[in-house]
Amino acid sequence: MKERLQKIIAHAGIASRRKAEELIRDGLVSVNGKVVTELGSVADPQHDHVKVNGRLIRAEPLEYFAVNKPRGMLSTVSDPEGRPVVAKLVRTGKRLYPVGRLDYNSEGLIILTNDGELAERVLEGRIDKVYQVKVHLLPDDDQIRKLVRGITVDGVAMRAEKIRRIEGTRSSKDANNSWYEVVLRQGKNRQIRKMFERIGHNVMRLRRVSIGSVKLGKLRPGEYRPLSAAEISALKGRQD
Repeated sequence: MKERLQKIIAHAGIASRRKAEELIRDGLVSVNGKVVTELGSVADPQHDHVKVNGRLIRAEPLEYFAVNKPRGMLSTVSDPEGRPVVAKLVRTGKRLYPVGRLDYNSEGLIILTNDGELAERVLEGRIDKVYQVKVHLLPDDDQIRKLVRGITVDGVAMRAEKIRRIEGTRSSKDANNSWYEVVLRQGKNRQIRKMFERIGHNVMRLRRVSIGSVKLGKLRPGEYRPLSAAEISALKGRQD
């Protein structure tokens, strides 16, 4: 995946982004043997040969982790208000980014990686993402079918691939709520919450349990594990 040259240089630890821009303007950066001086220039850090002052920048090793994001945490790398962020959960020397988001009050599976190719593949809308959703009261069948056919919320078209009731989940403590399994391929902001609100049923709890072949499994909130080679290949659409 192509990135701006100043970003590639900064991530390699050569210089800050601002200093990297100066290096580019001064003609000290080359891509595949050709000097580049335009700040908008891009390169693929995994495949192109980027040099600064004649020194080859080597792409950092790619890392992939499945993380169980707790509620009350942002799906970001940093936060100016100092709130907890999911990127801080994984102990690594690499700068990893969350693939997609779960809102502050949602929980469950999120992938952290420095592989832009994989991130793009997951976000392009062809991979199923499965959620367990606790909803206030019990929507009727027509309302659920409406969410699968598709609705418009604030001018944005939204739909679920599948929705099914999870039976046997009610207890005396939870008598006024119902649980559903929701499958999405879209990734609109707060999509599931907005869809259920549109039909008059607030979401009380939301947990993502899978992204493609990657399962949340037994990870507890705040825990993480590396993805297997098979999981990475599946997310990239390869048959390794």
